[in-house]
Amino acid sequence: MHGFRLFAAGAFALWALGARAQETPLLTAAPLSSPIRLDGKLDEPAWAAAVPVSLTQQSPHPGEATPFGTTVRALASSTMLYFGIVCDDPDPKKIAVHALLRDSADDGDDAVKIVLDPAGDGRNAYYFMVNARGALSDGLVAGPSSLSFLWDGVWDARTSVTPLGWTAEIAIPAVTLRFPQGKTSFRFNVARWVPRERMELRWSGAALDAKLLDLARAGALAGVAELQPALGFELRPFALARREEDFAGGHAFGKAQLGMDAGANLSRELKGELTINTDFAETEVDARQVNLTRFPLFFPEKRAFFLEGSNQFDFGLGLGSSFVPFYSRRIGLFAGGPVPIIAGAKVFGRAGALGIALLDVGTNEADGAERTNSFAGRVTYDVNEHLRVGTIATHGEPSGRLANTLGGFDAVWKTSHLCGDKDLLVGLWGARSWGQLSEGARGGWGLTVEYPNDLWDVTLLYRELGDALSPGLGFVPRPGTRSADAYVAYQPRPSKSGILSPVRQLFFEFEPSIVTDLSGQTQSWSVFTAPINVRLESGDRFEGNWQPQYERLDAPFEVSRGVVIPPGDYRFTRWRVEVESSTHRALRGRATVWLGGFYSGRLTETDLALSYTGGAGRVSIGAEAFDDFADLPEGRFILRLWQLNATLAFTRDVVLSSFVQYDSVNRDAGANVRLRWTIRPGTDLFIVWNRDVREPGENGRLRLLPIANEIVVKLRATIRP
Repeated sequence: MHGFRLFAAGAFALWALGARAQETPLLTAAPLSSPIRLDGKLDEPAWAAAVPVSLTQQSPHPGEATPFGTTVRALASSTMLYFGIVCDDPDPKKIAVHALLRDSADDGDDAVKIVLDPAGDGRNAYYFMVNARGALSDGLVAGPSSLSFLWDGVWDARTSVTPLGWTAEIAIPAVTLRFPQGKTSFRFNVARWVPRERMELRWSGAALDAKLLDLARAGALAGVAELQPALGFELRPFALARREEDFAGGHAFGKAQLGMDAGANLSRELKGELTINTDFAETEVDARQVNLTRFPLFFPEKRAFFLEGSNQFDFGLGLGSSFVPFYSRRIGLFAGGPVPIIAGAKVFGRAGALGIALLDVGTNEADGAERTNSFAGRVTYDVNEHLRVGTIATHGEPSGRLANTLGGFDAVWKTSHLCGDKDLLVGLWGARSWGQLSEGARGGWGLTVEYPNDLWDVTLLYRELGDALSPGLGFVPRPGTRSADAYVAYQPRPSKSGILSPVRQLFFEFEPSIVTDLSGQTQSWSVFTAPINVRLESGDRFEGNWQPQYERLDAPFEVSRGVVIPPGDYRFTRWRVEVESSTHRALRGRATVWLGGFYSGRLTETDLALSYTGGAGRVSIGAEAFDDFADLPEGRFILRLWQLNATLAFTRDVVLSSFVQYDSVNRDAGANVRLRWTIRPGTDLFIVWNRDVREPGENGRLRLLPIANEIVVKLRATIRP
């Protein structure tokens, strides 16, 4: 408690030094006076009555004039919020689009982005993006540097390319948003991205240090007083048919299944969700990863039920995957396979200054896991616009055989006005495990300071993780350690009149880190440096790195099958060279090579990627190859991971995609082919084919034997009475 008082007092002192009154720009949504036909043309009379605002260049030259003029209008009814955006372009033939598949748009696409905080808490928000050909991407914001694209909201947009540029018409139903009754304005910002110029235009917050997701720099959207948050409920039933074949076991079976998700607005800001007989057949497969470390890998959550409201479970500041107290993939998965979910319920949203997220899921017995119940809850409180404090608790573990409970506390203080207009964040957290655990320290704590600005980007981080800190529903890859990390980057933008005029920005990075055990014995350290890291005005980039490091092995480490590195102290140095082309081009490529020492020998790692997009985003194909070549006294090995993806978009709403992977560790290949037809927002038909084959490696011949085959047809709908 004494440490937290010092933290709060220091944060207040920094705020007092740096706070400055900011003028908030205002956009007023006009009342909807005539129906809108969503076609991207903005030709209805209602648009003419809406007063537009203009965007300003934010990067690379804040405030300077640009030929890419952009205006934004807004309309509001009791049930719908509309945005109309006109994007001038002096050469529309150069508009870049690489994808029509939902959530696949990237920074190579001409696009407009909207950040909307209807609840007004200044920390959590909705993110909506549409590219110039109408492909949708959306996500949940949990802070200035935290955006998850895994949430899919019910909304729509249409675009139209014209001889003068392109236009976007965006419709967001009120029921997609959560906000209290009587709100007269929302926090709001809008941006446009022009990839061939690497240029961003912004409505509010046009300084280089300003981030679009930083709600403290957002403007206000007025005229929304008549917008009615939903007080009803919605049903999302699904029906599926599945056929599976297990070639190794010599059997096949088929089944039909019905299930349902349901949502109800418990209040204007608080929502409840229920899932029954859940199935995630349409979820994209995980991308495989190469692991040359002693620690488990982190894979993101992709299942729809766990995604909405998931940003409210974010804990601490800057922890990444080093400590995740609630990792929802622990539910419904065990020993690498799925476990049937019987039912689940969650409540999330706000109640004034309180943020509330509660989740409870029951799973059935399967493959060594007993029937179990898993609970996670988080409550946050906004002390003021700068300081948020919170708690988190989880109970349960995947096998259902052991008692496991975790509790934690965190506080995050932030300002966007340090010394006038600089960003600063400070975070403190603590957590502890209870239950049937091994002997040892069951607690952990950490402190993070972030100064994420354009010229200087600095992070200082300290973590202590007890050797018995073991959240059954969390992720802790390296318990029993103390670690200190620093990241310092000096990022100048050279003058356009000198020899460096082709350079957009230089990055000089210095990142030392050290990990010890709880007794203070060093386990590992590294110093990552980037003496060369250049991004050109064209968007192309090249980088050279140098990284000396140390690893202590207290036990033998099997780095590859049959190659075991003995215990001992190992010092080695690695170098990296990376070249990447600009993402706006139709043909894009990247090459990364790591060279140098590796424990007792040498290791060369290559990552080569190439992709092509044609037909205004209708056709895309990409390939990536990871190859590792190791030469150690303990043995030699080669690890390969090859991935191929392709997409064919018949229309924006009918998309066929495929993802094929092969890895030499398991000597197998997997193919995931998915057809998604969005009949209307919230109603989709999926046809999914999964096939696995294995290379037995007999007699040196290339043979691929089938392992498993699965075909699923799933229809899901959204019904709002």
